[in-house]
Amino acid sequence: MNAWNPWHGCHKTSPGCQNCYMYRRDESIGKDPSVVYKTTSFDLPIKRKRDKSYKLAGGHEVFTCGTSDFFIEEADAWRSDAWRFIRERPDISFLIITKRIHRFSVGLPDDWGDGYPNVRIGCTVENQKMADERLPIFMQMPVVHRIVICEPILEHIDVSPYLATGKFVHVVAGGESGMEARTCDYRWILSLHKQCRQNHVSFWFKQTGRNFLKDGKRYTILKRLQHSQARKAGLNFTIK
Repeated sequence: MNAWNPWHGCHKTSPGCQNCYMYRRDESIGKDPSVVYKTTSFDLPIKRKRDKSYKLAGGHEVFTCGTSDFFIEEADAWRSDAWRFIRERPDISFLIITKRIHRFSVGLPDDWGDGYPNVRIGCTVENQKMADERLPIFMQMPVVHRIVICEPILEHIDVSPYLATGKFVHVVAGGESGMEARTCDYRWILSLHKQCRQNHVSFWFKQTGRNFLKDGKRYTILKRLQHSQARKAGLNFTIK
């Protein structure tokens, strides 16, 4: 998947942020990860080559703002331009994942309506508390494609009451990577899989994480194997 990071830097806002990969990366090179700034890739979606074609090819999904939060306060002045770039590229599907769904409406474009069809919004809910705080808000937001992101999953989460509303199209679940990764219990993944089956919502077990518990046994999974091991579970399915 292609990536577009119009700004960089973030503030930890809930338990899922504890071992943030962006923080690990920045701190390893002596950089302050809490400083939010506009990147040189800010206008990447509309940049063109010498032949006038777009540098960012169409027909693909683009993971948007993966080293920050698209709705972080410091980006309020920049977000209207980012929305404009997204509107200009209907040939690209933009995936935006946020822990700040309560700020979704700040600076929405006037022509947003029920949502741009080329934008998928994922709301992170790493535990039951965050699910019960964020998903009711998320359901009220005008979004065409709503995704529940249970990553890093930190405990058993019951999202079935929310899935039953028919307002969510996809659930992603996964463990935490990094040397300090907290436990991902396979039973939590199986429960989410079952909830999705029962409510006809697509499911993706993205990664095991490093600290994986299955059938009472604890496994340390190398980073390069975390995605492939999750796929081997055979839990992923798509509802069309």
